[in-house]
Amino acid sequence: MVGKKSGKALLREEGLERTDNNMDLTTWPQVNMINQKNYYTEYLKRDDQILPLRLQQEERRNRMTTNAKDRDRALAQAKPGEAPMPDIEMDLDDDVGMDEGVGLMGQDALGSKVIVLHPGSQNLRIGLASDALPKTVPMVIARRWKCNGSEAEEPKPKRLKLDGGTLMEPEKMFGEEFACQYSTMCSDLKVRMRSHKRRVLPNSKELIVNYNKRTPPETISEHNDPLRIDWTELPSNPRQAPAFITGKDALRIPDHSNPRYKLFWPLRYGWYNEHDYDQKRALYDDIAVIIEEAIKTQLNVSRKKDWPQYGCVFVVPDLYERQYLSQILDMLLRDFGFGRVCFIQESLAATFGAGYTSACVVDLGAQKTSICCVEEGMCLENSRVNLKYGGTDVTETFIKMMLFDHFPYAEINLNRRYDFLLAEEIKIKFCTLNEGDVSPQPADFHLRASGQDTRKYMFKTYDEILLAPHGYFQPSIFDNSMKLQDRRKLIDRSRDLYDGSPNDPVSTAQSAIVAITAPPLPVNGLVSNGQVNAFDGAAAATPLRQLPNPLQKFAEQERNPHSAVGSPAPDDDDTPMPQVEGETNGVKNELDPSLRDDVLPIAPLDVAILTSIIHGARSDDRKTRDFLGGIMVIGGGAQIPGFYSYLEERLKESRPGFAKDIMIGTPPRELDPQGVVWKGGSVFGKLRGTNDSWISKLEHDRLGARVLAYKLMWAW
Repeated sequence: MVGKKSGKALLREEGLERTDNNMDLTTWPQVNMINQKNYYTEYLKRDDQILPLRLQQEERRNRMTTNAKDRDRALAQAKPGEAPMPDIEMDLDDDVGMDEGVGLMGQDALGSKVIVLHPGSQNLRIGLASDALPKTVPMVIARRWKCNGSEAEEPKPKRLKLDGGTLMEPEKMFGEEFACQYSTMCSDLKVRMRSHKRRVLPNSKELIVNYNKRTPPETISEHNDPLRIDWTELPSNPRQAPAFITGKDALRIPDHSNPRYKLFWPLRYGWYNEHDYDQKRALYDDIAVIIEEAIKTQLNVSRKKDWPQYGCVFVVPDLYERQYLSQILDMLLRDFGFGRVCFIQESLAATFGAGYTSACVVDLGAQKTSICCVEEGMCLENSRVNLKYGGTDVTETFIKMMLFDHFPYAEINLNRRYDFLLAEEIKIKFCTLNEGDVSPQPADFHLRASGQDTRKYMFKTYDEILLAPHGYFQPSIFDNSMKLQDRRKLIDRSRDLYDGSPNDPVSTAQSAIVAITAPPLPVNGLVSNGQVNAFDGAAAATPLRQLPNPLQKFAEQERNPHSAVGSPAPDDDDTPMPQVEGETNGVKNELDPSLRDDVLPIAPLDVAILTSIIHGARSDDRKTRDFLGGIMVIGGGAQIPGFYSYLEERLKESRPGFAKDIMIGTPPRELDPQGVVWKGGSVFGKLRGTNDSWISKLEHDRLGARVLAYKLMWAW
């Protein structure tokens, strides 16, 4: 009987037995398992592994080598008996010019090769860092179009019409809400003036209205007008007309020119103006054309092949958008070909220009107001506030109030170029916040339009001159209905690469302002009154409710001042903070980030300033008092007589416990408040030791926008 064979024997007979010849199955290197208890990596742990830092080290090393060779050459060429060349050790962080030449080592020489740009919604301020003052250019471009802006759009301010198309009476022209609010403001002003022992005539309004109704304009022939305007001349042949015109010449194009020109403002309310554009490429091109023409005409740097020798300091908003910063960086380095570029925030540049170490900077621009606390050369992130109103809103509201009181020039249209300039001139000339100037006063202005004789209008003003700028403290009087129109139509907000969440910079102070402005949050699709929440931009244009009071901390400090002097709150945002009003179970009652673009940040100026200081000081009583005593107001919107004292009085009325600490300051050395930010950018461009902030074309070509994470002075 044959015994049963084992499995190994069967495999041996069939030739399938496994044999081991001590040879590896593959030549591919085998990676052992990582010891999870104790592992270490050097990836991106050393400076030489990061391109921007490595290039800085190489530049410093090359600079030291060059200096050593120059010193040795000078010693070798020195004649016997001459004093040896002094051994000057140069600071490794010293800045040099683009060519690293000996002639560019001086401060003035360095500034002559640095261009400083500060764009705004209405004006672009530009100049070399060695200039004393900037040059101001309107941030506008006029392009050939089938019709101009006044022909294609409704008159501004918008007027209500009857069914037959005729305009309504001036008292009903702007709606019942505006009339009611304007009347309430007039009554409150009378009460306030009487409380301050000022004389108030009972029939002042009637006198103003009757005078404005019956006063006809006076016609002045053009040759008798000594201040006639030189309009922009166009070729007689329409085909030879330029495709675009920028700067001040664009605002002086005749309305009935052949061909027609339409004005485009690429930046509005501190954002991209997506309403007037159909393609974002056209929007980017207009910004580039305006800046390029300003450099060529204002700085006399007409040859673009010379631009690589120049550096550029670009001033950006405190609360910027990542898409905006990335696009500007790409435009400056690729399209313009600058040798290097660096960025600085507006509030930080303002402190540089004024020479302050810490301050609460309030910048009132044409269409936006920004507030930020600066301490020791850094903008406090959580104190940044950006409000969407400014001097243009005051101009429009002033014209509406004058039309309400039967302004003699009833056909005024702010979409017309010459009417817009006229309205700005009238506002600058007559608006004030001094209550002593509120009385029936005669005034006049000259209307100059292309192809027409000059007309002189006589009118009287009363409380409109104060109530219009008072809108800074009662912004619901402004027309905010169109400011969110077509927002995000072309350019989506920046999102995180991994989880897709919005990653634009935010601040707790701005979130508090948005929470006050936003409509009530829905619960199961219903708001507090039981109706479905119709959430749109128009509904969010005006404040609808009063959520948690952001000034609650001030009231607590006034009631218990000794307890407020304790240890300041930690700077680490991960550290748990005490629960305050407006939070439930440690979760802040804030609007969802995805809905923030649907809410227009609007709040009274004094409330916004106190909110910024609260979130910047973080419950530190000493910092709170320092910021309250160092409020610096800049910008063209604040150039109203009596504005500083009026704001200081409002702040003291809001916080009487800090009345002795509150102080509103202006830029020192008689600097123009409109040019302080640009001046700070020019100072920054000439500073020694700022080499870490400059971005070269090589770094941008290799890393793209990622280089901003290493180069910016704040968290990207």
